[in-house]
Amino acid sequence: MALRPVRMEKVGLVGLRDDEERILTLLYDLRVAQIEPLTPEEMAELAPERGTETVREIGDEALRFRGLLTALPPVGPPAPRRFDALAEILAVAKTVPIDLEVGELKREDDRLATEEKGLRDTLHLLDRLAFYTDRLEYLRSGSFLSFYGEATPDALAELLRTLPSESDARLLPGPTEEEESRFVLVLRPSGAEALARSAQGQGIRLTAIPALDGTPTEERARLTPELGRITERRTWIADRLQGIATEWYPTVASIAEALDVENRKVEVLAKIGAGRATFALEAWVPARDAARLRSIVQAATGNRVYFYEVPTTEEPPTIMGNPPGVRRFEFFIRFYSLPQADEWDPTLIFAIVFPLFFGLMLGDWGYGLTILLICLWMIRGFPGAQHLPRAGRNFVKRIMGPRGMQQLAWALLPGCALAIALGFVYDAFFGFHLFQYLFGWTPLIDPLTPRSVTTFLLLAGYIGLGMVTLGFLLGALKAYFHHHRREMIAKIGGTVFAWGIAGFGLSVIHYHTIAPPLDPVVVASIGALGGGVALLVAGEGAFGILGLIDIVSHILSYTRLVGILLASVVLALVINDIAVLLFHGIPIVGILLAAIVIVGGQAFNVILGVFEPGIQGARLIFVEHFSKYYTGNGKPFRPFGARRTHTLSSLNEDGTGLAGPYIQGPSP
Repeated sequence: MALRPVRMEKVGLVGLRDDEERILTLLYDLRVAQIEPLTPEEMAELAPERGTETVREIGDEALRFRGLLTALPPVGPPAPRRFDALAEILAVAKTVPIDLEVGELKREDDRLATEEKGLRDTLHLLDRLAFYTDRLEYLRSGSFLSFYGEATPDALAELLRTLPSESDARLLPGPTEEEESRFVLVLRPSGAEALARSAQGQGIRLTAIPALDGTPTEERARLTPELGRITERRTWIADRLQGIATEWYPTVASIAEALDVENRKVEVLAKIGAGRATFALEAWVPARDAARLRSIVQAATGNRVYFYEVPTTEEPPTIMGNPPGVRRFEFFIRFYSLPQADEWDPTLIFAIVFPLFFGLMLGDWGYGLTILLICLWMIRGFPGAQHLPRAGRNFVKRIMGPRGMQQLAWALLPGCALAIALGFVYDAFFGFHLFQYLFGWTPLIDPLTPRSVTTFLLLAGYIGLGMVTLGFLLGALKAYFHHHRREMIAKIGGTVFAWGIAGFGLSVIHYHTIAPPLDPVVVASIGALGGGVALLVAGEGAFGILGLIDIVSHILSYTRLVGILLASVVLALVINDIAVLLFHGIPIVGILLAAIVIVGGQAFNVILGVFEPGIQGARLIFVEHFSKYYTGNGKPFRPFGARRTHTLSSLNEDGTGLAGPYIQGPSP
């Protein structure tokens, strides 16, 4: 486990053109090489790789099989198929004879689907128009327009009021259900624009009356059999496509994937240089995978490939190589900014500190347990979420997608566990001293006592000092590795000044005076203050003086850990006290009001318990800590290749060696 991204190497290889397809296949399956364009100097010695004459054929066949794959219903997990060469893929592709039939069936089904939707919409409209008993042809004319709509009485009245008099609007009212009235509105074409504008303002949806002749009842009786005929035909088409898929889907899926692989190989040809009999490429590769890449490629080509390291000053792409537990917190680091490949990866720090901050600020086992259960529900995929109010679901989706919500839930789990543990120490259950009430136990720590508040503030100050110090030390090491001597001196100066201000501040608190006696601690603190200022000025010049305020404010900023904890505790107490007063007030009504206050108030505090500790905990890391050493704006590593599903890889299962015919290598 390291605080650095995975170390990258830029390597190049030169091979024979006869081995090019095989080598690209191996690189695709290895998925460890980000192929880069050759430099202009290198391309001056080589020609751009044009690929074979089959490039267009590959693209055409890939498009064809992608369409077939979309049209056919999936049939089980087919057994992966092996293709040893491009010629074999194209030969097998030509044996698939289902294009014409599948295309005709799919086009007919699309047309019928459109007709079916139109019929269903029309039938639904006819059901809503049942109050109109005359023939629909009476509502069709070149001199007026007819619309069906539904609106509340107030919205309908406002709609009619805003229509201009020259529109000569006529209303045919229908029944009112659930505070909404159905109606037919007839008006001259000159009022159409005013009607659309007013309906949009009132939130009224209008539908044009369909061009039908009979009454709604007659037309419904006529159209219903037509809908049945279309549905029956679509069912037959679906069954036929299913039959074709049963026979051909595995072949189509394997060929489609194989052609996609070949297309990906064609795409990288523009980055490759070629001679008459050789080709060359360069790629970024994780240092941990370089030896495996060399070994596998050499084994597949009979040692006919020359590898070399590429000296470069380019910024490498970034891979964050954290273990599975810590990897879940990479979401937050990527959300902030991806680290550069040659700087610290702060994921481990975030994984340790964020749950600690979250638990410290929550500090209630009732809230912690509730949020823990919500997190487990989110991790399981939100079962039953469709029964929640739509407004709430839409609000959550605006904040973050389902995948992001699950990542957040995983990150909150350890913080919830700490909040539950501290809640037992504080005897805090939704703000109640539950164990004291039930068993007469005295809380080990009561956060609201003056002594506890003082202790918590000191603890928060020490945490702030530790985080700022760690940030400066990491910044100094980063500057040292990058040979930025003055920046390193400034970071060391920031560390020294931070400890000096902390020591002097504690002395002031201890002696209750801004001029404490010159004991060893005070002398050392004053010396650290002076030395820190001198180092900051030496490293950053006059701008170093401005950094002194930031150092003090960043340390003090960590006292919000205590502020949010106390705010949550006080809010819970207020909610509970109000509920108790209501409970002992008016009988029955007071109990009902007390229940509303308890449920509503505590639900609101639970929401705050997620957002405030989460946002403020992340902020303390992003702003007060990262600002000392973290640059970000790294380039993500995008390796050439992808995982196969319907075709067999050229590698064995663990990716450490060759599989199938690749074991033998090419003929010399």
